[in-house]
Amino acid sequence: MKGDLFSSQHVVQPAVAPGMSVENAKCVKYAVNGEMYARQGAMVAYRGDLVFERKGQGVGGMLKRAVTGEGLPLMAVRGQGEAWFAHEAQNCFIVDVEPGDQFTVNGRNVLCFDASLSYEIKTVKGSGITGGGLFNSVFTGQGRLGLVCDGNPLVIPVSAQAPVYVDTDAVVGWTTHLQTSLHRSQSIGSMLRGGSGEAVQLMFQGEGFVVVRPSELTPHKNQQH
Repeated sequence: MKGDLFSSQHVVQPAVAPGMSVENAKCVKYAVNGEMYARQGAMVAYRGDLVFERKGQGVGGMLKRAVTGEGLPLMAVRGQGEAWFAHEAQNCFIVDVEPGDQFTVNGRNVLCFDASLSYEIKTVKGSGITGGGLFNSVFTGQGRLGLVCDGNPLVIPVSAQAPVYVDTDAVVGWTTHLQTSLHRSQSIGSMLRGGSGEAVQLMFQGEGFVVVRPSELTPHKNQQH
């Protein structure tokens, strides 16, 4: 066969080492040699001897998901082979988590990750019980984490001198040493007059990075997640 479709830009090459890599802007390839985890339904193709099984979260995990809506519906992938993962043609990127690191990420942005990483669902500190969805998955250990994002993510440095304020629907994740709290940017008078639609943000303080999607969730997207 000939044509642009069959050019080297699109034809996949065999993996040179086990683990995760970006196949293209919309897809992550994982060369499995043992076990890894991915969000349920994210596998778009595979080859080799692989088995896909729903991963239970335990009683505590199920209770957290029922309360927060931020549980990760995961599947375990076991065996030897190659698998490709994607979600709604969103952009893909990879985070390397090192020992001592802690990366907090919204569950809707998780695509796949190494079995060497651990995660738990936590309430975002300082958010109280307002602003539904302020629960995130905290990853620790050593390994790689594949994420998805609508559009190209913004990675914004945070310093003690320059806190960053982010719309709660736009936050993808943030690094270890950042403190969070809710910040109200509208006056009561403005809210009574209808407001600007930007009443409350998540404030990040400290030293680190916050990752932001270049759009807010639409009602349609919110229902899907």
